Amino acid sequence: MKSTLITFFTLCLSVAVMARHESYYGNTKPAKLNEEKVTRVRFYLHDTLSGQNPTAVRIAHANLTGGSASPVGFGSLFVIDDPLTVGPEKHSKEIGNGQGMYVSGCKDLSKFTIVMYADLAFTTGKFNGSSISIFSRNPVAEEVGEREIAIVGGRGKFRMARGFVKVKTHKIDMKTGDAVLRYDATVYHY
Repeated sequence: MKSTLITFFTLCLSVAVMARHESYYGNTKPAKLNEEKVTRVRFYLHDTLSGQNPTAVRIAHANLTGGSASPVGFGSLFVIDDPLTVGPEKHSKEIGNGQGMYVSGCKDLSKFTIVMYADLAFTTGKFNGSSISIFSRNPVAEEVGEREIAIVGGRGKFRMARGFVKVKTHKIDMKTGDAVLRYDATVYHY
């Protein structure tokens, strides 16, 4: 009985010690954030699917829609490395690039919509080394002048960013899928 009691207390002590050592480290402090700022920036994104040097490449598509006449058939997944420029012209000053992916999410080409995730990184000027992250539905074929996509994060000067981007199609070639889009970003950040 004595040895059973010693074993029981040893086991209880071991469990108590083990529970203490298995806890994770955590330390919560009140956040001291700087004053929130609002930054508005306009740039153009050049999404090129055609030619010798495309900036958007289809990496997957659904078998049912793979033979579609559209360059961006329903269910197609694209990876992008699109230049961001100051103006809409192809050789306008480059200020960054948008990297990420989008999927064609609408069967009806007249209602062409993509769902997009991208990191829009600035490589020159005041915001060099900073980026904004977008993740949103983009109804490209909508006749309304501007579409809105969500800013869900950022880095560098845009750390903890949130906000929205008003997107307007400057130029689109429905045959090739090539497009130039104007982005008017309103970024709330610290």
